[in-house]
Formats: sequence, C-alpha cells, structure tokens
Amino acid sequence: MPPIRSVLIANRGEIALRVIRTCRAMGIRTVAVYSEADAEALHVREADAARLIGKAPSSESYLRIDRILEAAKEASVDAIHPGYGFLSQNGDFADACASAGFTFIGPKGDVHRLMGDKKAARQQVQKFAVPVVPGYDGEDQSDARLAAEASRIGFPLMIKPSRGGGGKGMHVTNSAAEFEAVLPRARRESLSSFGSDFLVLERFVSKPRHVEVQVLFDQHGKGVHLFERECSVQRRHQKVLEETPSVALDADLRQRLCAAGVAAAAAANYTNAGTVEFLLDSSGEFYFLEMNTRLQVEHPVTEMTLGIDLVRLQIEISEGKPLPFEQWQLNPRGHAIEARLNAEDPHHHDAPSPGRILHFEPPHGPFVRCDSGVATGSVVPEYYDPMIAKIIASGPTRDAARAALIEALRDLVVLGIATNREKLIQILESEPFRSGRIHTGVLDEIGPLPAEAPPSAEDLARIVEALEAAPSANGATAAVAETVPDPWAATSSWRLA
Repeated sequence: MPPIRSVLIANRGEIALRVIRTCRAMGIRTVAVYSEADAEALHVREADAARLIGKAPSSESYLRIDRILEAAKEASVDAIHPGYGFLSQNGDFADACASAGFTFIGPKGDVHRLMGDKKAARQQVQKFAVPVVPGYDGEDQSDARLAAEASRIGFPLMIKPSRGGGGKGMHVTNSAAEFEAVLPRARRESLSSFGSDFLVLERFVSKPRHVEVQVLFDQHGKGVHLFERECSVQRRHQKVLEETPSVALDADLRQRLCAAGVAAAAAANYTNAGTVEFLLDSSGEFYFLEMNTRLQVEHPVTEMTLGIDLVRLQIEISEGKPLPFEQWQLNPRGHAIEARLNAEDPHHHDAPSPGRILHFEPPHGPFVRCDSGVATGSVVPEYYDPMIAKIIASGPTRDAARAALIEALRDLVVLGIATNREKLIQILESEPFRSGRIHTGVLDEIGPLPAEAPPSAEDLARIVEALEAAPSANGATAAVAETVPDPWAATSSWRLA
C-alpha cells in the first residue's frame, strides 16, 4: 500500500490535537474539521488546513458522514482518522470511507458492527474460549422469557442494551418485581439511544474491577497485547482515572487476562488498535465486557510505560506495515496514571461548565504529560463531551506516579470555568486509591468534596488580571467594569477551578 501523506481527523478537541502531533512528527499533512461552535478551537489552528462541516450540534456536524467525506474530497487527503467518540466505532462510516477511496485508520466496518453488538460479541468470543459474564443474549425477547431468564441467572442482575455503549441504558435490578418494573423503560431507552430494543441480561458482579487489555493487530495476521490498564475509578460508568499496571494482577492472572484479550480480538478478525474490556471479581475471575474498536482515551498510560506511539502504529498498520515488534520484546517499565480533566463543577452535582478559558497553564515536570484540547482564550462549548485535557504522570512505582500526578494537578491553572481538578486530587489522596482497594463503585466510598472554599486574594488578583487581558468579542480588551466590583459578576457563568 502507498504511504499515507495526508490525514483528515474526523474529530475535535484533545484527540484531534493528539493525532496532529504524531502526524506532524511523521511529516504527514493534517486537515481538521470543525463545527460553527469550534471555529476558534485549538485543533483548527494547529492543523495544516481546516474545513467547516456544520452547525454546533454534533448531529449536524461531527456525526455527518456525508459532510466529513465531502471535506476529505475537497482537501484531497489519503486517509481519515476517527479519533474516539462520534463516528469512531461506526461501521457504516468505516465502509463509507473505504468506498470513497480513503484509508480508514481503524478496523473494517463489519468488525465495528460485530463488536458493537453486545449479543453478537458475547457469542463470538465464547467460540474462542473467552469467559463472559453468565447471562442471557437469546433471540426470544418476550417479557415472559426475559423474566424467566432473570430468575434463572439470579439477582442482582444487569439489563444492558445489546448495541449500547458508554454506560447508557444500563440498569441494575435487585428482585423479580423490580426487574419487571424496569424492563419497559430499558427497552424504550435502548430503542431511542441505539435504534434497537434488543436487551442482554447479565449477572451483576458486585464491586468489580474494570481492567482492559490494549491489543494491536496488523494486516498480516500478527497480533500482540500491550498489557493491561485499570479503569475502575468511574462515575456513572464513565472513567475518571486510569492506570497501568493493575495492582490486582499477579503474573499468572496478567498472562491469562492478556491472552484472553488477544483471543477476543482474533475472534473478530481484528486489525489496528483496539481494547478488550473485562470485569474482574474479588476472587480473581474475569469476564469479557466489550471491545472498543478504536483508540482509547486512556492510551497515554500505555505509551508512557512502553515508550511507544500508538497513533503512529495505527497509521503504519493502515499503510500495510507489519508490527515492528514481537510480544516478547514488549516490557513495560514503571507505573503511569491518567486523570481526565473535565469542564464541570463537582460542587454542584458535576454540572457542565462551558465558557471561555481566561487562562490555561498546563503542569510541567520530567514525568508529566498533558494532552490538552484547550489553551488560554479557548471556548469550551456546551454541545460536546466536557473533557478538556488529560494529565498523565509516571514513576518507578505506583506511589511515585500518584505523587507526581497530585503535584501536576496542583500546578495546573484553569481560570474562567469550573473543573474537577480538586475532585481528582481528593481521589488520588484517598485511602482506597492509595491502597489500591478500588472498584467501579469506589467513588461512593470516597464521598463528595468538602465545602467549596472562597477564592484567595491571590486567586482574585489573577482572575482580574486575566479578565483585563482577555480579548472581548469585538477584539478590544475586556476590562472589569467600574460598576461591577465583584470579578465573578463580570464573567457570566464561570467560576474558579
């Protein structure tokens, strides 16, 4: 296959910038796409070229396959990188890219469809001896059959949309009566969110760990795992902190889990980078959960412990190149932890905090990495995922990485919007996290943040300075009005991080 010389990135924010950085290092031209809300976004400025693809709502821009392909044709690119989220696991998009003559940097459409269907994925991986959570994924979806299967499996029980993802539409039921009451709602949510009311029932694993295996497969049939990532710190099924290695695995369990990850990917005839996710119970038993047929948000922790560039490998695999290493050559070193920095207010039920960032100062340090989608002056729109940056730290031990990440978060400066920075520090300093005694419900044990402290005089001075320096809509400087003595009142809906 010919080398890739230009790539359109069908995404925005942090992941678009991440792909741009690797492409730049490889001498590959980049083309960004953007919605009207992202006209001033950092990824638009950093790319070699950019194309407007629609209005602010993602349904009118980043989810429009036709407009993305039109932009790719206008820009004469060779390939399309989907990033994560939006269309990254959409089999129709992968097929459309290929039909239009573009290399899709990821697996083929039928692989996306297979592993995106929980029922089909469960059935397929079982053929390759990959353990799954005991449950029911049969064709008979009548209320009577599902109720009977629920009683057979036992309670507590998880109801999941077969085509779901990201924790949407999932319900835990604790009795037959509760199951029957929740079932109609689960069907409606599955149909409205994913276009199918097919449900999968699974035994609910109490306080499990969420451990995933990063895999890579080239186009020549060779596949490897890049070890595991622990992603157990979650809020409403959304990951908050990720790390590698997992303290829950000994050498034998790690070998078996990673082998199962490779087997699951092989079951799907997989190519490119992907992640196989497992639930791990307190006894050391693990069960296939799902496969994400794309690059993961948390891929930097793998990169930092193995010294590799996963985006570069994605591109090289898409060019037809063989994997540059064998399994035995992959030897991770040390520990790495990632924290997702979100534009949200943990003091007000994690409400989104869109707005203009008056000042952004990333942390620095020899073992710190900041993958950001924003800079000073960036606008965080209300329409998209609230993650604005990822702060990653590494060290020779888990505690060293944890300490480095805490220090990095304290060094981070974000003025103009609320963020979850203090919540992240609270989690990292908590006893459950320090001891490694974590599970998917651990945030309930850690509890809420203490009451919010008022800003210090130093903070207020920095806010005023940032306000005075910030450009207004008409290009003039935004001074603090004499009639508004309180700097908070001059900035609409933002507050200090």
